[in-house]
Amino acid sequence: MSPAVQRDTTEERRSWDRRISTAVQRDTTKERRSWDRRISTAVQRDTTKERRSWDRRMSTAVQRDTTKERRSWDRRLGTGIRAGALAAAIAVVSFIGATPAWAHVHASSPGAVRGGVAMVTFEVPNESPTGSATTELTVTLPDVASARTETQPGWTARLDRDAETGAVRSVTWTATAGGIGADQFGLFRIAMKLPDTDTVDFPSAQRYADGTVVRWDQPPPPGGGEAERPVPTLELAAGPASAPEHHAQHPPPAVSAGPAQTAQPEDAATGRADNAARLLGGAALLVAAVAAILALGRRRT
Repeated sequence: MSPAVQRDTTEERRSWDRRISTAVQRDTTKERRSWDRRISTAVQRDTTKERRSWDRRMSTAVQRDTTKERRSWDRRLGTGIRAGALAAAIAVVSFIGATPAWAHVHASSPGAVRGGVAMVTFEVPNESPTGSATTELTVTLPDVASARTETQPGWTARLDRDAETGAVRSVTWTATAGGIGADQFGLFRIAMKLPDTDTVDFPSAQRYADGTVVRWDQPPPPGGGEAERPVPTLELAAGPASAPEHHAQHPPPAVSAGPAQTAQPEDAATGRADNAARLLGGAALLVAAVAAILALGRRRT
């Protein structure tokens, strides 16, 4: 074979080798890309499936923990509500049992002593369930030798004296207009010579505009505590009288049941204490009711 032929044959073979090599590389690249796509798709599919599986597991675990935590909080909240309701109920009972006197006819006279002359104040609240006004108050006195009542706008005072001895047996205040309205109280004052005893009782009768009469004349029960309608009682200290009789018979201006009068500091403090006691009692009752409703709702849920 001649050198020219050999050269052409060699060149052609090289050309075919390049074509074959290029074709093989092209097919290999295409096939590799195809496999890469398949592998990537499979990996993505497996990854997605695994991720979904993990998501389901995580969601189940979170829900389980959330349910457990919610039940724990429900138990804590239920216990707290029950404790709050119990505390409120105890507070209400304690309040009712400890401070019932503000709702009754009450007698007071700071510094009063046995056998002395004193100014006695009767505090009279309106407790009518129908809102009827208090129009009359009668107080039985311990047969005092002399007594004088305070002049009050809107009220008249009448002393009942014994015909033979002249001792004052009782005093009656009668409203000439209005009287003591609902959620109000009146103060009635009388100067008298007190008996020489440790305590003195003032049985009273409170009359309302609708004809109802409430008698405050019950002594303390034998077992202790307070009667339903206790008699107003004044405790007297031992010692000389705090003021001469003629001073007690002409006392300085004092508060009355009329709206135009101004209360003394002690009586104003008593009124504020009464209002505070009523607010505390109402708040305690409200807290107990709300706590009981919440506890019942939780139990049903």
